[in-house]
Amino acid sequence: MKKILVICLLGLAIFGFLDQKGQTTQIVQNVYAGYTAGSDSALQNAIDNKQSNLQIGGSGDVVKILSDDLKGSRHQRFILKIASGNTLLVAHNIDLAPRIENLNVGDTVEFYGVYEFNNKGGVIHWTHHDPRGQHPGGWLKHNGSTYQ
Repeated sequence: MKKILVICLLGLAIFGFLDQKGQTTQIVQNVYAGYTAGSDSALQNAIDNKQSNLQIGGSGDVVKILSDDLKGSRHQRFILKIASGNTLLVAHNIDLAPRIENLNVGDTVEFYGVYEFNNKGGVIHWTHHDPRGQHPGGWLKHNGSTYQ
């Protein structure tokens, strides 16, 4: 009788673990499926509602290239203007992902990362892979190349 109980409990634990993993995978797939280049309505909604810590995608035109942030992890920084007219600071970790070379004002950059609200429009970060595999990977796309 004890063996049957142990087997049943073990089976339930495995089912629960697999179900949890399946849900997590589905959530990440849904986030990617919901992203379409040029569509920043979800991003605009986040800006309008002052939301933060959202995995989100969109695109914009480079309006200013800033100096790299060299404190702690190094970040390539630039400002994008999205279709709504709002601006976003992109902070791209160049210790974990390649820098975008030959980036110029006027270039279009697509992004997928974490949005954080601020009064200037917001910041997009986590535009790179997660070396620990615990966070959905982000990316930047510029002139046909993906940086992650």
